Amino acid sequence: MSNNIEKVAVGLSGGVDSSVVAAILKKSGYDVIGISMAVFDDSIDLEEGQGHACFDPKEEEEMKIAEEVCEQLSIPFYKLDLSGAFQEHVLDYFKKEYLSGRTPNPCVVCNNMMKFGYLINEALDSGIDFDYFATGHYARKTQEKGEYRILKPSDKSKDQTYFLYAIDKNIVRKLKFPLGNKSKVEVRKLAEEFDLPTSEVDESQDFVSGDYAQIFDEDEMESGKIINTQGKVLGKHDGIVNYTVGQRRGLGISHHSPLYVKEIDANNNRIVVTEDKEKLYSSGLIAENVNLLTNRLNEEENLKIKIRKNSEEVPGRVKFKTDRIKVDFKNPQRAVTPGQSAVLYRGEQLLGGGVITKAISS
Repeated sequence: MSNNIEKVAVGLSGGVDSSVVAAILKKSGYDVIGISMAVFDDSIDLEEGQGHACFDPKEEEEMKIAEEVCEQLSIPFYKLDLSGAFQEHVLDYFKKEYLSGRTPNPCVVCNNMMKFGYLINEALDSGIDFDYFATGHYARKTQEKGEYRILKPSDKSKDQTYFLYAIDKNIVRKLKFPLGNKSKVEVRKLAEEFDLPTSEVDESQDFVSGDYAQIFDEDEMESGKIINTQGKVLGKHDGIVNYTVGQRRGLGISHHSPLYVKEIDANNNRIVVTEDKEKLYSSGLIAENVNLLTNRLNEEENLKIKIRKNSEEVPGRVKFKTDRIKVDFKNPQRAVTPGQSAVLYRGEQLLGGGVITKAISS
């Protein structure tokens, strides 16, 4: 940039977190702009959910709120149509994974491919210039030993680092996470102090408004058998996309004891269930498509691993091999689910992670 004032683009969603980020940065003296990505395709018939979702029929309303925030803060606002990229890289991926018997995490893909990928690149390619990119993620960034690192936020209950493991490590130096040292209560209070139109906006609930089943075609919801581990037919399912490993409720089977989904057999269009909860536990996992945010790792290392967004981190031995990792848990873990992400931590630092392809039986 030609002037001495650093220019920051804020990824605005129409929610409270990103709008507070824009206000904080403007108050701190940065040259701030707001950029939003429009991803909704109104040819897809979706019902409106209760809360705010990433792929939502209410998107136009949310874009107007984001624009209002920019008007109030006297900063430029840009909206980029990324609906085609979202369809290809998020929705199609999501559908393909579910139909393959895996349970994907679309928010990981959306952050990597869309928010920290297409949104930044399309903005720069269209002549929207900036020095840094800021978001409302609850995460922190630091520089140590010549390396830019992503750390957990101060408010661990809002930790969103799990969703950031797949981003390109080369862009970390250009990122800002102004909410990393704040709590949600503080952010709401700041929104009121700045008198932002987002101060009462509900939090995002999911990536798709309403039921996931809406985005699948009827012929993709083929019914099939529910069997036990001995192969006995116990009932019928209404599409494998409605099930995930470890699921207990919603199986639609009357049985003398609780049943749990052990496996999704996509090749044979079957759901395999078990009465034995112990069969849901795994001693380890294999993850592929590994992305690392640091070069400071040994071939084998004792780390903490998080196997789903709402789970606790657990200790394990991690063995690295090109873009693949093998994890041996210190203690067996329940419902290790192919398609979900295994994310690695060393203390507060986010190291990276990969997509689970196999659970290793105890």
